[in-house]
Amino acid sequence: MSHRNARLTVHGRRLLVERVRSGRPVAHVAAEMGISRPTAHKWLRRWRAEGEAGLHDRPSRPHSTPHRTPAAVEEQVCRLRRERKLGPARIGPILGLPVSTVHRVLARHGLNRLSFLDRPTGQVIRRYERGRPGELLHVDVKKLGRIPDGGGWRVHGRAACPDRRRTTGFDYIHSAVDDHSRLAYSEVHPDEKAATCAGFLTRAAAFFATCGVARIERVLTDNAWPYRKSFAWRQALADLGAAGKLTRAYRPQTNGKVERFNRTLLEEWAYLRPYASNDERTAALTDFLHNYNHHRCHTALGGHPPISRANNASGQYS
Repeated sequence: MSHRNARLTVHGRRLLVERVRSGRPVAHVAAEMGISRPTAHKWLRRWRAEGEAGLHDRPSRPHSTPHRTPAAVEEQVCRLRRERKLGPARIGPILGLPVSTVHRVLARHGLNRLSFLDRPTGQVIRRYERGRPGELLHVDVKKLGRIPDGGGWRVHGRAACPDRRRTTGFDYIHSAVDDHSRLAYSEVHPDEKAATCAGFLTRAAAFFATCGVARIERVLTDNAWPYRKSFAWRQALADLGAAGKLTRAYRPQTNGKVERFNRTLLEEWAYLRPYASNDERTAALTDFLHNYNHHRCHTALGGHPPISRANNASGQYS
């Protein structure tokens, strides 16, 4: 692509060549097209040497970079980042490098953000996405404190609730996220027992079926007991014809899509506003899920909502 101040596009260069080939002086053609004679001669030389390909822009990257940081030093920068999780401001003095140089090295190797690294190993996290809806379903449970009737300290203020640390119990938010489309389904339950988890999976599969995801092939969960040992969970998987898969112990990143959804769930539903009761918050979940699936733009989907990737009939959802 030509830069924004360029006088000639590829089409203009072709026009230049055609006019000169017709026998007109180069100086006259250059004046007509608003360019200098050296520029006109440059494009003519490239056309004679390379033909049509010579009229296209060349990359501005230099053939060599003699002042680039040596590979051995770059390896030291990356090693300090992976092993000690140090930032540019600390790596620079250790190696005698400017902070800006260290940052460029880390960016070049994809290490400029600690969120890109797996904390225990320091390796760059390999991100993946399944190729079709239903190929992999991420399932997880989020524990959330219940709201007392009349509202808690978020409604009345901390001073009015000196015993705010006393809990009224917990809700367990069971969630399922389709790996390819990011389509999500959640339910609020009083526990995370095996029968509850199995029933949730069955209803989640029915929900995805209404959105055009006809079959769930694999279900990924953490290593909680209901997913590892319970007969009810295994039976629910068998009824769906799906295979169960567990994440590696202490590696929640493997189930990262539903973990990230849990964070969105808290920010845009559970803690979005003060609720006067637990029932009011639970009732608001339906609207949140509809907005998330059908209207909320998703950065991983190019700004489109999850339903755009499901096998949904055009215009079925508003």
